[in-house]
Amino acid sequence: MPSVDVVDETFLAVAPEVVAAEFQQPGRWPQLWPDLRLEVVTDRGVQGVRWTVQGALVGSMEIWLEPVLDGTVLHYFLRADPAGAGGLPAPAPVRRGAAEARRRQRAAKAIALACKARLEAGRAPGEPPAAAADRPAG
Repeated sequence: MPSVDVVDETFLAVAPEVVAAEFQQPGRWPQLWPDLRLEVVTDRGVQGVRWTVQGALVGSMEIWLEPVLDGTVLHYFLRADPAGAGGLPAPAPVRRGAAEARRRQRAAKAIALACKARLEAGRAPGEPPAAAADRPAG
């Protein structure tokens, strides 16, 4: 089992393709994960992206986008170990691994909530997503 195992999910009241666009730009990845280098393993389009991870951690990461009601559940997974000699995974002692996992959990939630705030900007709580509000009822 990896030293760092992070699972997070956040509901965004926007369509999956809008959320997908946030993560399909390789130029943004260093802003979101500055100490990680990502390489796409599977580009699932509107369903998300899977990466291999190198840098401070070695392992895998995934964004999975699930359409739910009038929005999207953003699922985030990170499974990795700290990088050791030669960039190979070096499992951390339990306490250090737990501390790093907590740090990465907070970072994942910060990314998701910033994305939510940006994409839902101007939407009042309980109201439909902007695109849905613009469509005629029928």
